[in-house]
Amino acid sequence: MALRTHVTDPNRSTFSRRAFVLFGAQTAIAAVLGGRMYQLQIIEGEDHAARGRRARIKPSLLAPVRGQIFDRRGKPLAVNRQNYRVVLYREEAEDIGDTLDRLAKIIEISAPRRLALMKEIKSTKAFLPVVIAENLSWDEFAEVNANAPALPGIAPEVGLTRHYPQTDFAGHITGYVASPSEKDIDRAGDERAVLKLPGMRIGKSGVEQIEETALRGKAGLIRVEKDVHGRPIRELEHRDGIAGEDLKLTLNFDLQKYAMQRLGEESGSVVVMDIYDGDVLAMASSPGFDPNGFVLGLSQADWVALRDDEKRPLSHKAVAGLYPPGSTFKMVVALAALQAGLIGGGHAVHCGGYIELGSHRFHCWKRYGHGVMNLEDALKQSCDIFFYDLAKRVGIDRLAETARKFGIGTLPEIGLLGTKSGIMPDKAWKRANRNEPWHAGETLHAGIGQGYMLASPLQLAVMTARIANGGYQVHPRLVGERNGERVKARSLTGTGMREADIDMVKQAMFAVVNERRGTAYKSRIDYEGRRMAGKTGTAQVRRITTAERGTGVLKNDELPWRLRDHALFVAYAPADEPRYAISVIVEHGGGGSSVAAPIARDVMLKLQFPKEVPEGAVPEGADPMFMPPKATAEKDDDSDSEDA
Repeated sequence: MALRTHVTDPNRSTFSRRAFVLFGAQTAIAAVLGGRMYQLQIIEGEDHAARGRRARIKPSLLAPVRGQIFDRRGKPLAVNRQNYRVVLYREEAEDIGDTLDRLAKIIEISAPRRLALMKEIKSTKAFLPVVIAENLSWDEFAEVNANAPALPGIAPEVGLTRHYPQTDFAGHITGYVASPSEKDIDRAGDERAVLKLPGMRIGKSGVEQIEETALRGKAGLIRVEKDVHGRPIRELEHRDGIAGEDLKLTLNFDLQKYAMQRLGEESGSVVVMDIYDGDVLAMASSPGFDPNGFVLGLSQADWVALRDDEKRPLSHKAVAGLYPPGSTFKMVVALAALQAGLIGGGHAVHCGGYIELGSHRFHCWKRYGHGVMNLEDALKQSCDIFFYDLAKRVGIDRLAETARKFGIGTLPEIGLLGTKSGIMPDKAWKRANRNEPWHAGETLHAGIGQGYMLASPLQLAVMTARIANGGYQVHPRLVGERNGERVKARSLTGTGMREADIDMVKQAMFAVVNERRGTAYKSRIDYEGRRMAGKTGTAQVRRITTAERGTGVLKNDELPWRLRDHALFVAYAPADEPRYAISVIVEHGGGGSSVAAPIARDVMLKLQFPKEVPEGAVPEGADPMFMPPKATAEKDDDSDSEDA
């Protein structure tokens, strides 16, 4: 019987091992996948389901509509207009670089802008939008919309942006809005998310800044269902926010614009206010700036030009500019002496051109003096010697006490950030700030508004208003109405001055402008019931040496601009029934009588005759520098105030 021989097939053995290994690997992979599916569906299923629901339904805040700003007659100063913009949602973008490349074929994205965007996108949370471009044209916006399916993460939006239709005529007052900084966002607390919204702007200066809370309003909410690609399917909820409050300022924009035009190329300020309710009708600061540039974003070159301009267009000179008040302060010196009973109506001083105190001479502006001066003559001709004598009699502490009652050295309560209180020095002030005792000669300097003294144009307007209204402490205000409701003016309180003393000073101010030897006679208004009373001032910005006095004091036009005197003038009108106060300062303008007084006269003419200046109101020989244009007024009466 033949024996069977078992032959092993080596190929079959190899195949069996491979099949076993492959089966084992498949089993392991299946186990891993099964385990992962169990974890995702059973253990983490509810969490992922919730995430999916959140991914499909996008809740978003809606930026509130910012309140608008108008002048007292409803002329728009700060409004909202449509803003076509493009934003990016990073969590919906597949490839940010590729998306920006595609978008750049439709709208311009410069290389520096792209770098800034990439940095912003990386630092912003994925669910928050980043503004790629704003203020697009309609054609650009429409093309982005047409190409939206090929631009994952890109969302064209129609929002609102701030616009200032009056440009640089009211820029310092309205201020401007700009994108919130990181510090702004950190300080915002519960409002942080609102400040991060696309196109969100907040007040950075002026009324926009001080009224930020009222103007901003409250954000709304929208919930939108989107598909897996981030495209909206339907709107589930829409709650509009609460619009910010509309504000009406006390400003008369026509007068404001005229004051700015009247200042022209000069660096200076004009402030006009109602002497009873404190309404600020004009607060011009020249040169101005266009706040629209800050909303859209200034170029580096434009920013440097504004920053480095020697006339400081970004400085609101009306509230932040500080100047020696010069001779415009002499009314306060007179009132301090009258109130203290140190002089009466018949008091007289001889002016020989200078007085001596110890080894020092204090000079009058008139080299050989004015002769014998009483109070009215001394104010009318602005005699320095008379007021040196009064200041010496009164003393610096009593003089400072009276000055503060008239707003000098105290912070005007107008609310604008950056407003300065100026300096009304006294003995305690010098000890605290200079660690030195007060010297008698410094009192004489204060008597003519020089030395350490500094005041803003707004403070000088307040001082003049308090004299004109009989010695009541009126306070300036800028916001007149909120959402149609009038803001109540502060009640007037007395300064404690006697009416007879105030009347004596007011009569002298009338003589300054309306009598032949008055320093502002050439700038008078020759119209019954509309005349002006005021005081000129010229403030030195350099020290005149004894040697220069010996050879002849240099005239302003012989000096560099920065070394020329400041020109000042304060006034009120109508002189017989006062209603408005004005202060004018022209930096390095020269003489108050020749430069500042004509500006004040022309502004007062515009205020009192908004339609047309009557013939003869500026008399022959008055040398008008500039006449108000004959323009149609918005009102039928000849007064600014509705209840005049």
